[in-house]
Amino acid sequence: MGKIGFVFSGQGDQYPGMGKSFAEQYPVAARVYDMCDRLRPGTSRQCFSGTEEELRETKNTQPCLFALELAQASVLIEKGVIPHALAGFSLGEVTAATVSGMFDPETGFRLVCKRGRLMQSQAEKVDTFMAAVVKLTPEQVQELCGDTEIYAVNFNCPGQITVSGLSSQMPEFFVRVKAAGGRAIPLKVKGAFHSPFMSEATAAFAEELETVTIRERTIPLYSNMTAKPYGGDAIALLSAQISHPVQWEQLIRNMMEDGVDAFIEIGPGRTLINMIRKINPRVRAMSVSEYLGEVEAC
Repeated sequence: MGKIGFVFSGQGDQYPGMGKSFAEQYPVAARVYDMCDRLRPGTSRQCFSGTEEELRETKNTQPCLFALELAQASVLIEKGVIPHALAGFSLGEVTAATVSGMFDPETGFRLVCKRGRLMQSQAEKVDTFMAAVVKLTPEQVQELCGDTEIYAVNFNCPGQITVSGLSSQMPEFFVRVKAAGGRAIPLKVKGAFHSPFMSEATAAFAEELETVTIRERTIPLYSNMTAKPYGGDAIALLSAQISHPVQWEQLIRNMMEDGVDAFIEIGPGRTLINMIRKINPRVRAMSVSEYLGEVEAC
């Protein structure tokens, strides 16, 4: 295996009970949950026994996913699995930034809690949705969005683009997608994330970032906004991605060009693994559990 990249999940794959086995099996994971519970009481309870509806609330989803992701990454690092590069999808970029050394764990967790509250508050102001559009090109999806208040926001992998927009315009948009030969799949999130509907959340999160200490990164971190390693204004990159598209396909291609040939998805599901395999089926892409199974079998 050459260079390893950790990729951290975004919202959508959360499920009741996530992370419970990690906390029970690995003391370092349990300590992460203890920290999160100290700063935000009830975080581990929501992860381990919360309802699906509770976990779909953005103010809960984001801190719970951060806790799981930091716990899993901590297990890998304790076992000597040190990544050569990091990236995170949407909220996963905050976890990735924390693992990179940009924030200490407590600061990273406080930030993601604030981010979740800001984005939920913004989402509650307007009835919006997100959906994955498959089987169409980015150009086709953007043309279907046209002059509507629906936006192509996440460029995930070949044949999969996420859109955000007004719920009232969703039925007609879905009809147009079907007529064009595609399919639209609603996502398990509440809000038009990475679209202009989140501009106020971007501004407020930038203000929050101004209040914390941003440290030098010890591991290269790739940006959702630019698809390139962080450089320059970290505050602008991390806040603006809330209301701008995620350039995930290009980001992964750039990581590969920089030598990353094995990806470990940190999070509760396999969404990023599936995207990466569609981008390049020749690279290794696996979940934390799969990778640990290989390591512990040796």
